[in-house]
Amino acid sequence: MSIDASVDRLLSEAKSQPAMGWDLNWLGERVSTTPLPWSFEEILVGHARQSPDLLDMGTGGGEWLAGLPYRPPRTIATESWLPNLSVARARLRPLGITVVRAEAAPDNTDQEPDERRGRLPFPAESFALVSNRHESFVASEVARVLRREGVFVTQQVGGRYDDFYDALGLPRQPVPHPLWDLALAARQVEEAGFRVVDSGEGVEVTSFADAGAFAWYLKAIPWTVAEFSIELHWTQLERLHERIRATGPVTVRQPTFWLEATKVD
Repeated sequence: MSIDASVDRLLSEAKSQPAMGWDLNWLGERVSTTPLPWSFEEILVGHARQSPDLLDMGTGGGEWLAGLPYRPPRTIATESWLPNLSVARARLRPLGITVVRAEAAPDNTDQEPDERRGRLPFPAESFALVSNRHESFVASEVARVLRREGVFVTQQVGGRYDDFYDALGLPRQPVPHPLWDLALAARQVEEAGFRVVDSGEGVEVTSFADAGAFAWYLKAIPWTVAEFSIELHWTQLERLHERIRATGPVTVRQPTFWLEATKVD
């Protein structure tokens, strides 16, 4: 849809477009993201070429996994959100990838010292390589399904979404405590018997050319803005539409980090 369309048309389109999987391609040039200082795809594929298997946690609709230039012969994915499960299975089954429903792990900042939620439906030491892209995880459970000297690689978005609240003119949420960041992730995996081998931090910058693209993004990733819905925030989205028409695309920044860890215990 043209970015010159009326706000009603843009928001009505966002309401009607299904939010299954994490594929933003249908938005075309209406959304763009600047590259991070690292390539998580290259990091993972480098390990995958040396591994007999791969477990991809929280595969979403399978878009990212399907697009990798290389996957080990035995690749399995998990997904906990039911709408995504059928999408991922339809996309990945033709590639020989089994998608298994798994229990969602609680947010990493909300986990108990001896967390029992977020179990993975596999025997101990089932994999040599586990990947996790933007999905919560229980580090001890990842360690359980990895073989000794197995590798865990993850990329995560930090726990601050201030720019999204600012764009909608909403009060910012209190600073989470603890904050989901590289330091906390490293501490959790080290306590679970990993050694952190490499890591990095950066900022993901995403630009939205119209309020409809912004609204659909928040609809697809509803935890970004608490209790977000297009209907509930229609007035704020109308104001955003006028702001974009006057000053150009709205840009949001999200802290992002990655780490690579090897199981040693």
